[in-house]
Amino acid sequence: MTRLQHELVDRTWRALLLGLMTLFVVNIGLMIAAVATSSFARRWLGTWLPEGWTTQWYTAAWKEFQLDSVLLVTVEVVLAVVFLALLIGVPAAYTLARREFPGKRALMLLFLLPLMVPPITYGIPLATVLYKAQLAGSIYGVILANLIPAAPFVILVMTPFIEQIDPNLESAARVFGAGTASLLVLVRTIALFELTFLTAGSDSQTLVVALYYAVFAAGVRAPQSVDAMAMIYMAVTLVWLLIALRFVNPTQLVSRVKEHPQGAV
Repeated sequence: MTRLQHELVDRTWRALLLGLMTLFVVNIGLMIAAVATSSFARRWLGTWLPEGWTTQWYTAAWKEFQLDSVLLVTVEVVLAVVFLALLIGVPAAYTLARREFPGKRALMLLFLLPLMVPPITYGIPLATVLYKAQLAGSIYGVILANLIPAAPFVILVMTPFIEQIDPNLESAARVFGAGTASLLVLVRTIALFELTFLTAGSDSQTLVVALYYAVFAAGVRAPQSVDAMAMIYMAVTLVWLLIALRFVNPTQLVSRVKEHPQGAV
């Protein structure tokens, strides 16, 4: 192929990728816009736009699903899981990154299992054990269930991060690596459904489980009310993410560590 043909293929490939990415983003945007519009619609049947607008569905969803207590449980679970996962994961990741010992590969494989295997696979036996221990149905059972994949996740995120940093910069690596891991665990815990669903009780549901019950539980509910709850879930997730990104910028972590070699030596 000539140089001109190579450039033509390259431009075509880039245009195709850009087109696919644009189509994906537009589809996601349209779906969110449809849910948001429905959540404010007084009545929306067979027309391009609703016949009127109202915020009553948000009030109804808040009261019907007791979202004040659900949000409180969600915050408690997320903070507890992030704290405990870092407490366990940071020392374990440091040991795996800086030490060689028999069975290290087998241990890494063990940490990989909760992330590679679908949560429902080990979620049912885990829930059975927690019910026998009288922990399931409480917030402690939910925290423990979410910790099972969260702690290995922290370990697997931080281990290569520490390995690639000079030993003289270990303190900075631990700080920035832990920040990245906590950000990712935070988002995962908010969205983790299966394990929370299997171990939560009526007063220990996180927001994602409450949303599931709102959609599939018995009874007749206005679709606008469910859409309002979905928007609340998306808003809460976005707020948590923005708060985390206020303190941690994952794209600049390595460069920040490399910027401080003199003070670390």
